[in-house]
Amino acid sequence: MLVVGAVVLVDQLTKRWVSSSIAPGDTQRFLPAIDLVHVENHGVAFGVLAGGHTAVSILVGAALLGLLAYFVRHANRPLLWLPTGLLVGGALGNVLDRLREGSVTDFIKLPLWPAFNLADLSITVGVLALLYVVEERARGHDRPADGGGARR
Repeated sequence: MLVVGAVVLVDQLTKRWVSSSIAPGDTQRFLPAIDLVHVENHGVAFGVLAGGHTAVSILVGAALLGLLAYFVRHANRPLLWLPTGLLVGGALGNVLDRLREGSVTDFIKLPLWPAFNLADLSITVGVLALLYVVEERARGHDRPADGGGARR
């Protein structure tokens, strides 16, 4: 729960800051390869399904239910709480925007890449971390040091 809360808090604070300091459509240079922009995204990732609020809600809800079911079934896996927290926190951060504003505020712009926000980043890192945790489990790296059983 701590990861979820931290992701939602930082995501919502940064979006509020962008909304209050950068006009929609404007760009500010942040770092040599990173601009801060103010984009209202009415779709899912990168504007996909724009205008389809029902489809977006169903898609996000189904993904969250699937993730939570997976977490409940495999809660004993080491580090599974981290990707789950990142994914749920990122999804909740964007869902809160959709409920409150009808769109999601995106503000980080890299060259040749659509604008995104910290919730999107959390979801991306969460997916990569989840793949790592699942792969480690498949390789057997989360078993006890004795291989899971006593030697005879």
